[in-house]
Amino acid sequence: MWGRAGRIAVPMTAFLLMAGLASPALAAPAAGADPFQSVLNGRGHYLHRGAHGEADVNICSDSVAPGFAHCDAHVRTDLFGKGVRPAGVHTAGTVAGPNVIGAGGAYDPLYLQSAYSAPSGSNGAGQTVAIVDAYDAVNAEADLATYRSHFGLPACTTANGCFRKVNEHGGATPPAADAGWAQEISLDVDMVSALCPKCHILLVEASTASIGDLGTAVNEAVALGANVVSNSYGSGEWSAETSADAAYYDHPGVAIVASSGDNGFGVSYPAASPDVVAVGGTSLVQATNTGSRNATETVWSGAGSGCSLYEAKPAWQTDTGCSKRSVADVSAEADPYTGVWVYDSADTGNAGWDVFGGTSVAAPIVSAMYALAGNAASTDQPGSYPYADTAALNDVTSGSNGSCGGSYLCTAAVGYDGPTGLGTPNTAAALTAPGTGATPPPDPPLDPPSAPAPDFSISAAALGSPLRAGTSGKSTVTLTPLYGDTGTVNLSTTTTPSLGLTTSIAPHAVDLEIPPSTSTLALTAHTAGTYTVSITATQGALTHTTTVKVTVNDFSLDVSPAKASVVRGKPSRYTVTVTPGGSFTGAVTLSVSGLRAHDTVAYAHNPAPASGSQVVTITTSTKDARGTLSLRFTGANGTLSHSVVVSLVLL
Repeated sequence: MWGRAGRIAVPMTAFLLMAGLASPALAAPAAGADPFQSVLNGRGHYLHRGAHGEADVNICSDSVAPGFAHCDAHVRTDLFGKGVRPAGVHTAGTVAGPNVIGAGGAYDPLYLQSAYSAPSGSNGAGQTVAIVDAYDAVNAEADLATYRSHFGLPACTTANGCFRKVNEHGGATPPAADAGWAQEISLDVDMVSALCPKCHILLVEASTASIGDLGTAVNEAVALGANVVSNSYGSGEWSAETSADAAYYDHPGVAIVASSGDNGFGVSYPAASPDVVAVGGTSLVQATNTGSRNATETVWSGAGSGCSLYEAKPAWQTDTGCSKRSVADVSAEADPYTGVWVYDSADTGNAGWDVFGGTSVAAPIVSAMYALAGNAASTDQPGSYPYADTAALNDVTSGSNGSCGGSYLCTAAVGYDGPTGLGTPNTAAALTAPGTGATPPPDPPLDPPSAPAPDFSISAAALGSPLRAGTSGKSTVTLTPLYGDTGTVNLSTTTTPSLGLTTSIAPHAVDLEIPPSTSTLALTAHTAGTYTVSITATQGALTHTTTVKVTVNDFSLDVSPAKASVVRGKPSRYTVTVTPGGSFTGAVTLSVSGLRAHDTVAYAHNPAPASGSQVVTITTSTKDARGTLSLRFTGANGTLSHSVVVSLVLL
C-alpha cells in the first residue's frame, strides 16, 4: 500500500541496507558521492518495497512548503551499482523471457509502442510536446541524445530544430540546477521520445517548484506553440486553487496533461483541475514488441485518485460517487517494478541507465499519445475527448490504491474508476477530437529494417582552467557502447603542436562491458601556447576521435642591453619586457641580484603588468671597485619564474 502512513523516512545508511545494495561505497552519503543517488537522502524521501522484492524511492522530496510541488518519479534502488543497462536496438518481434520485464528488465520504446498500439511510425510530425518541470537539467540534451541513439530513434537536437530548452519566460538563461528534478526531466523527455519519435520537444524549466513558477512555464509553453504540455508534478489541494486554473492551466485547444500523484488514494494539484487531463497509473505487463498489444494492466498501488475538495465537476464526467472533479481521466504504465528505461548521465554508478516508475512515467506517455492524435480543435478541452470514445481505451478492472470503503474512487471497476480513469490508450483514437475521424491503424513501431551494427561513442571532459607551465592536469575520457556493443576499445593520443605539452592515457584498453568505461588523459605542460590533444579510439574497423583543447599559461622575460658600461656612481638604464604566453594575465614581480652593497635599483612598476616594457634604473656607488658585474633580472608569478643575466662594466 502506498499511503503515507505505510511509508517511513529513513536516513541514507538505513535506506541502503533495507534496499539490499551491495556496494559498500554507497553505505552513507559522502563528499564526492554519485550525485544521482545522493539526492535520495534526507527528509521527504521514502523507501517502498514491492511484492517481488524490488525497492524504489521518490526522487523529489515531498516535504515541500504550501504552494510548492514535488515531481512524481520513482527510481528502482535495488538495481543501483549492478551495472544494469538495456539491450541496444533490436528488431521488432522480440518476446520477453520468463519473469523478465521488457528489454532486460524494463520497457524500451518498442515495448511501450506495442503496449498502447501507438502509431509512432506514421504520426507526430509537426507536433510539439512541451515538458514543464522545475530547475535546470544541465545535460538534458546530451542525455536525450544517448537515449535516442541507443534505441535507434532519430536524433532530436537543438541543431536540427527538434529540441529546444528555455526558461519560464522563454529566455536562454537557465534556472539553478537541481539533481532530483533533472532526473525527472530525463524521464519526461525519454518517454515522449519513446512514444512519439517524430515529435518536437520543448523543455520549459521553471525557476522554482512553486505553482506560480510552474504555471508561468505552462503559459510560456503554450505561447511558444506547444500542442501538448506535460506536467509530472503535484502539490496538495488548497481552497484558492481554482484561481490557478484560470491563471495557468486553462488553454482550450492545447492538451494540458498532469500526473495524478504517487501517494495512493488522494488528490493532488494540478491533476485536480478540470482544465487538465489527469493521468493515473497502472502496472503493465506487455509480452512482446511486435507493434500489437499483448498485455495485462492492473492498478498501480501508488497512483493518485479521488474526489477534489474544491474543483467543480466538468460536464463530461458523469460518475455519481463524487459531486466535484474526479481524478483521474486516463492512465498509463507507472509501476517501478514494471518500469521503463531512462538515461541520466548523473548516475555514474549504473553508467547512466536506471529503471523508473511513478505517474511521472504515465503523464509523458499520455502526452505523446495526444500528440500522435493530432491537434485539438481550437475551442475544445482535450480532456473531454476520452469520454467520447471509451471503446478506444483499455479498461483496467482490477487492483486498488488505498482504502475508500470499496468505492470506485480507489478501486478498479468496469468503466470509470479513480486510479486508472477510463483506462489506457489503445491507439490514439480516444485522444482525438470527436468528428475528426479515428486515428489510422497503427503502423509497426518505429524500427529499422535491421539492427544497426554495434558501435560506440567517445567524449572527453574539458579542462576547468588553463594549465601553467610546469604543472599537470587530467581529463576523463568516456566510452559509451551503442547498439549492444561489447569488447575492448584501444586508445591513443596525438598533440598539435607536438612540442610543449606531453600526454599519456591509462588504461590504453577499455572494456565496454565493465562500467564505468573510462580512461584518464594525463597532461604535463612545458611551454606556453594552445594545444589540441586528439584521443583516438579503435575497435576493429571502428574508429572514433574526440579532442581536448589545452591552454598553457606562461610569460617570457627580456632585458636589454645585454652589456653596458657606466662610470661608478652614475645610473645605468635597462629595458625590461614581459610578454604573456597562452592566456597569462598575472602580474610579474621583478628582482635584480648581483649588485654590490651600496648599489640601488629603481623600478617604474613592480610588480610589472603581464604585458609591456619598463625602464629599470641601476645606480652604482662611487665606492664600487672597477670591474664587471653579472646582474640577474628575475620575474616571478607563483610557480612561474624566469631570469635573464646581463653584464655591467664599472669604469
